[in-house]
This record gives sequence, C-alpha cells and structure tokens, in this order.
Amino acid sequence: MKVAVFSTKAYDRQFLSAANSPIQHELVFFEPRLNRDTAILAAGFPAVCVFVHDQVDAPTLEILASGGTRVVVLRCAGFNNVDLQATADLGITVVRVPAYSPYGVAEHAVGLILSLNRKIHRAYNRVREGNFSIDGLLGFNLHERTVGIVGTGKIGLILGQIMKGFGCHLLAYDVYRNPELEALGGKYVELPELFANSDIISLHCPLTPETHHLINTETIEKIKPGVMLINTSRGALIDTQAVIEGLKSGKIGYLAVDVYEQESELFFEDLSGEIIQDDIFQRLTTFPNVLITGHQAFFTAEALYNIAETTFANISDVEQGRPCANEIRA
Repeated sequence: MKVAVFSTKAYDRQFLSAANSPIQHELVFFEPRLNRDTAILAAGFPAVCVFVHDQVDAPTLEILASGGTRVVVLRCAGFNNVDLQATADLGITVVRVPAYSPYGVAEHAVGLILSLNRKIHRAYNRVREGNFSIDGLLGFNLHERTVGIVGTGKIGLILGQIMKGFGCHLLAYDVYRNPELEALGGKYVELPELFANSDIISLHCPLTPETHHLINTETIEKIKPGVMLINTSRGALIDTQAVIEGLKSGKIGYLAVDVYEQESELFFEDLSGEIIQDDIFQRLTTFPNVLITGHQAFFTAEALYNIAETTFANISDVEQGRPCANEIRA
C-alpha cells in the first residue's frame, strides 16, 4: 500500500523503514504535520500515517477522502486528535498502536521521581560550574513512602512493581482493578483517599471527558501538602494554571511532567532560537521544584520498534481485508 507518513523525524524514518523492509509498502515521508493545509500532500495515497499532534479533524479528513485516502494509521495509542464521527461518515478506517513498551514510560516516570527528589538535574548544573555545595539538594528516602497510582493498566502496574522494589506502599485508583497490582500489596481506594495519603502521585490514565483536568483547584485542596506530582500520560489531565497556584502556595511540593496540555505548539521541535509565546508554560519553567521533559517517556529503541511493527501489521490487515484488532470506531 502507498502510505503518506506525516510528522516524521530522522528516528521515525529509521525505524519505519527498517520494519517495512520485508513488507515493501511504498512509504513517502513528510516532515510537516498533517492538517487541513498539508492534507493535499496525501492526494493519491490510500493511507496516511500520523502521530499525536497531527490534526485529523473533519475538514482535514474531507480533503483526505477526496484525494483517495481510505485508511488513517495512528502510530500512537491516543486518538483524541481524530474526529471519529467524521471518519465513519466518510468511510475511512482508523487503526492505532494501543501499547508499546510500557516499561519505557514507567521507567521514565521513575527517573523523574528520582531526579526531582534528589535534585539530580540541579546538581548536574552546579558541578559543571565548579559548585560542589550540596545546600538546597536535600531529598527524602523513597523507602516507606506512599505512592498513589492513578490508572493501573500496563504502565501503572509496572510503575507499581518498580516502586514496590524501593519499599514503597502502593495506593491505586482505576475503574477496573488489576489483580496483579493487588498481588503486590497495592490497595485500591477512591481518589479523595489517594490524594490525601500519597506522598507521590503518578498519573497513568487515558484522557477522557471524565479525566480532563483531573488535577484541578478542587482536587489540589485534597492532596497531602508537599506532594510530588508526576504526569507521563496526557497533558490535559492537569489544569496547568491550577497547578501553578498549587506550586506557589506550597501545596504541591514537586512537579514533573513529560506532557503538557498545549504541547502541540512546542514539543518535538527545536525552538531554542525563538521566543516562546506560551506564558503559562514559561511560568512553569521558573520553579526550582519543577522538572519538564518534552514527551520523551515513550522514546526507547524497543518502543519505536514495537510502534513500527504494529503499524505495518495494521496496514497489512486493512489492505488484505482482515479484521484488525486495533481498529477504532466512533
């Protein structure tokens, strides 16, 4: 199948080309993101392959459909950027990669916890400047601390396994209980109890209308003072302005995020020579107890290989008329 691949970086081309080698789909790589202005590039392509920040809205889909596109292939798990009703109306099939190397995301969350707690990022910069003072770098033992995990699917479970290894107590919240987490000693509680008793809260749930701004002014009032908040899931789980107020008041003692609700204008691009116009994001970067990474939790060789492999399996299923387990519908 002829596939237009949008939002491609060098690493995308490397892993996608390698995985495609034995299959021989015809890939054409485009660096720009897919939106209503760039959709014309896909004219004549039966399939388009897109990533998290591509805009697959109704106007874009109409342009794609008029050019002959009948398959949208997401090389990611999230699909909130796709108008599924429009795809149904236009007869476009949508497939995704529901899971890829959950260890990478869970391990990144642990890295954020350790770096933020022991202030490794600040110590690194001090030593490079010849400053070997350890004043202001005081941390705390993870042993015997309570970690609240919101969302206990594959990633949340792995995080629980790792934190259990540190000797942490585990509290959990999910619509569906995971018996493997309970076997670790994890205790399922309602969100107010988790917020009130957790020293560290890590978010691993999907973005839905129910979880949008799960962390907000009201919920911040319920959290344990000085809590460490970690988000490697979806940016809009957090009301960023409310979190800033929580940091200013000291209610939130530490914050580490790999995602941000307005990240589509920032992440995956080199903006080091530009003036960033997002004042809320810029305010976040001024806090000494905030650590931000640019949506790299998934970014391991294993994950990129899994993404590429599943992406082409999905394309082959659709091309050959087989049922695809990873199809999503309105």
